[in-house]
Amino acid sequence: MVENNLFKNGDWVQGKSRDGELIHGFVENVSDNREIVKVNVVESDNEKAVGKSIWIPSKWTEKLPDLEVSNEAHLLALIDLALLSKDETWFMELSGKLNPSKSTRK
Repeated sequence: MVENNLFKNGDWVQGKSRDGELIHGFVENVSDNREIVKVNVVESDNEKAVGKSIWIPSKWTEKLPDLEVSNEAHLLALIDLALLSKDETWFMELSGKLNPSKSTRK
């Protein structure tokens, strides 16, 4: 079981928006009192919500477990997502997982 109240930037979450929309995305920010989180929506039953960032109560949000990515194609796709979201920390973390010989191609 994942602790729901210990969100940090970059955590993948699922939950419901204030309007009841199902959302899946990653945490961009956590309020000082940890009661609300800002989520960048990557999937939703409301297509207009995808790509937007919304604040939602933490209690309506569930942290998804971390997955270990070993497939290079998946890793490269996540690196692209990190670049698109301008998440330098995540980009560096993912880049460090690439096979060193492949990351120094000429």
